[in-house]
Amino acid sequence: MLQRFESRLEQAVSGAFAKAFRSAVQPVELAAALQREVDNSAQILSRNRRLVPNTFSIELSAVDFERLQPYSHTLTGELVEMLREHADEQHYVFAGPVAIDFSQADDLGTGRFRVRSHALAQVVPPAAPSQSNRPVDVTLEVNGTSHPLTPPGLVIGRGSEADLRINDPGISRRHVQFRVTSDRPPVVTVADLGSTNGTVVDGHRVGEATLSDGALVRLGNTDVTVRFVAQGG
Repeated sequence: MLQRFESRLEQAVSGAFAKAFRSAVQPVELAAALQREVDNSAQILSRNRRLVPNTFSIELSAVDFERLQPYSHTLTGELVEMLREHADEQHYVFAGPVAIDFSQADDLGTGRFRVRSHALAQVVPPAAPSQSNRPVDVTLEVNGTSHPLTPPGLVIGRGSEADLRINDPGISRRHVQFRVTSDRPPVVTVADLGSTNGTVVDGHRVGEATLSDGALVRLGNTDVTVRFVAQGG
C-alpha cells in the first residue's frame, strides 16, 4: 500500500516533491505514521468492525512545514486515499469524514513530526429548527458546535428519524431523548431509548438522569455537553 502511495504521489507532482523534501521528512514516513496511528487507536465495534479516528493533525518543523506548503493539497488527497484503502483492508470504520491538516510546531527539528488524531463524528442538525422569540436557555455542544435545546426536547441518534443526527457507529438509530421544561431555570433530563451501547453521564451509566450545567453525556464515542445559557437582565 505504501508503495502504491509513493507511486501515485510521484506521478502527481512529477518528482518536484522528492526534491523539496530531500534530507527532510519524507511523505512515505507520514503515510506510515498515519497507518500506525489508526491501528493503535482502533476500538472494537463488533467481530468484524473496528472504529478508528477520522481527523488527523500532522505537526512539522518550521523548515518542513515551509517546504510542504506548495504540495499540501496534493499530499493531503493522497494520504486520505491511502487511509481509506487501509481502512477497507482492515475492516475499519471511520467515525466521520476523513480530514488531515498540517501545522507548524516550533519544538520539532527538521525531519521530525508528530501525528495527533481524534474520532469526530459528523453531526446533522434538524432540517427545520423551530423558530421562537423566546431566548434559548439550554444548548447541547457536540464536536465544537452548539445546538439549541428547546421545549419539549429532542432525540439524538444515528438514524434519519432522530432530530439531531450523529454519524457515530457507536450510537443507535434512536439513542437518547433530551427533555427540557419551559421553567426558569429549566429542568433538563436525558433518557436512554434502549440503545445498544448505553448512555453515560459524568462517568456513570444511566437509564435516565437530571442534568446540570456542564454535564457530560457520552453516546458511543461522542461527548455531548449541556450548557445553561445565562440570560441578561
